[in-house]
Amino acid sequence: MIKRLLLVLASASVLLLNTARAENSPDTDLVLLTENFPPYNMAKDGKNFAKGENINGIAADIVREMFKRAGLTYSLTLRFPWERVYKLALENPGYGAFVMARLPDRENLFKWVGPIGPDDWIMLARADSKITLDTLNDARKYKIGAYKGDAIAETLTKQGLKPMVVLRDQDNAKKLVNGQIDLWATGDPAGRYLARQDGVTGLKTLLRFNSAELYLALNKDVSDATVARLQAALDQMRKDGVVDEIMGRYL
Repeated sequence: MIKRLLLVLASASVLLLNTARAENSPDTDLVLLTENFPPYNMAKDGKNFAKGENINGIAADIVREMFKRAGLTYSLTLRFPWERVYKLALENPGYGAFVMARLPDRENLFKWVGPIGPDDWIMLARADSKITLDTLNDARKYKIGAYKGDAIAETLTKQGLKPMVVLRDQDNAKKLVNGQIDLWATGDPAGRYLARQDGVTGLKTLLRFNSAELYLALNKDVSDATVARLQAALDQMRKDGVVDEIMGRYL
């Protein structure tokens, strides 16, 4: 009986030791996913699937340098739609997704590295629009375009505004110009960048209704050691002026 008890205790000790080591050891070959979300991340050919060096943008460049400084390995894939990217990162150990708004209802679902950059939430209208907005509530009577699965669309829905969602946020630029929607709820600078890509300029901002920070969101299974190394690398990049230099390439 005593030998059996000692064996059980020894096995439990080994398990606890291995668990502690796993939590304090950096991960290798993390699977990073992103989407077309210019100017933060985008496929060089504009398509909805790309891998590795065929992906660029502010966040993509920052993440590459961050992993290089942290001495960690990874793979990078751009996929579509964002809902799939989000679900894969949420459910699969060793996965991560960027850039993701760090919101209260997401806080405990991931481990976070950042912030990588800002994402103000705005309501855009055509240059000739007569609409005026003082509060978000004023937008209820208008047709609002938003991006399916995005934090902005989810927040508007929770507040009862019933946005008309599309699979690609840039489609809202043309819908706005064509009069299919009255307002476009999007991020700044992402929305204006997307609009310019489709030849849409002169849009005016009627309302800024939130300010979010964008992060690399890692599956909760990723070790704390990995998160700490990445965060330390990003913090040093910011001190060195590297983050500002990367942003200057695109804005």
